[in-house]
Amino acid sequence: MSDQNVDPSPTPAKGVVLITGTSTGIGLATAVEAARAGWTVIATMRDLQRADALRAAADEAGVSLDIRRLDVTDTADIDREIAYCISSYGRLDVLVNNAGSAAVGTVEMLGLEDFRSAMEVNFFGVVALTRAALPHLRESGGRVVTISSVGGIVGQPFNEAYCAAKFAVEGFLESLQPVAKTVGVGVHVIEPGAVSSNFVANAGIDVPALLETAGSYTPAISAYLERTSTQFASSSAQQPADVAAVVLSTMEGAEPAFRIQTSSWAHDFVATKLADLDGSRVTGLTAGWVAAPQE
Repeated sequence: MSDQNVDPSPTPAKGVVLITGTSTGIGLATAVEAARAGWTVIATMRDLQRADALRAAADEAGVSLDIRRLDVTDTADIDREIAYCISSYGRLDVLVNNAGSAAVGTVEMLGLEDFRSAMEVNFFGVVALTRAALPHLRESGGRVVTISSVGGIVGQPFNEAYCAAKFAVEGFLESLQPVAKTVGVGVHVIEPGAVSSNFVANAGIDVPALLETAGSYTPAISAYLERTSTQFASSSAQQPADVAAVVLSTMEGAEPAFRIQTSSWAHDFVATKLADLDGSRVTGLTAGWVAAPQE
């Protein structure tokens, strides 16, 4: 299920990396930057009809990508693409788990299917791909690099489903890291803050409809949405290329840390939680996100 192929090579210059969620944002930028740095890149996405932006970025950078269809919630897709990687290139050196989806709304505004969908994409997709890739990463002494979020450490208002899934990702990988290390595989999580990308738009948020159904939560979600629109504006958010540079350094660095923030803001935000034994600092901070403006 290819959109575009590079010539298979059993001895790539730096290795073979499979990246999920490459149609936009961090995944797109990481695929291009890894190829520019000399990696053989299998760039995957759920819908190949959305590959135009990736192809254009690759053409502009003068690099070749192997663009493939992969739905991370489909185990048959996962098995097929891992098998394709090995049959075409003979190895897998890095798996970058980047595919993800947002779900905005509090628990009374969302259905259980929204929570299950968030877990399927953001958590079980990571588990399934990591499980399928590990035998080949053991052979290559490779790495699992997963794009988490500061939302994988700090629970955030109206992001219960998303943060629950990212918390699960962090728990899974933090538990796996010392075990995988015994067989020569590195496990790392990347924690961006707000990134200027299509991630929020891709959540399919209909703001008027969201406000119409918010009921008692209308003042709180109005305040949250106003803050979020500012945080994700290009003037205040990181660019996808900035995060891609951190991912690339994690792929190539001699001894990268397990948990890596992509900005000083993300570092300080995560540090607030990790030093917050009773939770009062975090909940005090996030309470301000949903407070109605004072008259």
